[in-house]
Amino acid sequence: MTESGETIDVSGYTFEKAVAELESIVARLERGDVALDESIAIYERGEALKKHCEKLLTAAENRIEKIRLDRSGRPQGVEPLDNG
Repeated sequence: MTESGETIDVSGYTFEKAVAELESIVARLERGDVALDESIAIYERGEALKKHCEKLLTAAENRIEKIRLDRSGRPQGVEPLDNG
């Protein structure tokens, strides 16, 4: 949430777009040429982007399946990649 209580909506961003903007934010903050108020605002946006990327990665991981093979090497079925 921002200081005014509004949420930052990045839900429509693709993973690649979110990462690119996050990298841009990190570069700006590392340069140190941003005013304090703006630094706080873009840091909050960066946090929203980071959470969105984590959500997209988790969703992708949940969709990945591994193929089980029988003794002769033929596909037998699929199961989630991570059973835990």
